[in-house]
Amino acid sequence: MAKIIQMKAERREKGGKGAARRLRKEGRVPGVVYGDKQAPEMISVGYVDLLKQVNTGMFESTLVELDIDGQKVRAIARDVQLDPVRDFPIHVDFLRLGKGARIAVEIPVEYVNHEQSPGLKRGGALNIVRHEVELYVSADNIPEKIVADLTGLEIGDVLHISNVELPEGAEPVIQDRDFTLCAITGRVASTEAAGEDEEGDGEDAENTEE
Repeated sequence: MAKIIQMKAERREKGGKGAARRLRKEGRVPGVVYGDKQAPEMISVGYVDLLKQVNTGMFESTLVELDIDGQKVRAIARDVQLDPVRDFPIHVDFLRLGKGARIAVEIPVEYVNHEQSPGLKRGGALNIVRHEVELYVSADNIPEKIVADLTGLEIGDVLHISNVELPEGAEPVIQDRDFTLCAITGRVASTEAAGEDEEGDGEDAENTEE
């Protein structure tokens, strides 16, 4: 299961652009913690700590235990605003997670057993439609990934979300259709056609010489 990361945070009393700029000069990033039927709380976190987590690419699907001046708050990042020019974090929002909370989280898809796909062995290509799938999961049970097995897939076969075993208690956010994860597309036919064209060109060339 997904790990829980620890982050130190400090309460801040003042909002506004001026206060935010002062915090950033001090190496901190302003943020807000909201949700769980409690009032929003203004905080700040260390820039280096936040950037490290953002760079993992998994920050918004990982549980965070915030230590806010000694008070432990379980949360998950819901929005990280980046500077439009220099692309570094300038603000972060956290959602408090109460006991038994269910949340929507983007979960990575791992495609396995490429060598067991006859279609890929014959020269087909794996066309990945979704690298992540948004799932409703328990905040206590966030999976690190879901696994899509390519075993037995032929050229033209399509793998849907219904073909994948989801973690216990998880369900797709999209409920109105059996959406596609990937497909095995054909390159064999086009290769054969190209070979036939080359043979034909050769014959024409010989006839021309005669």
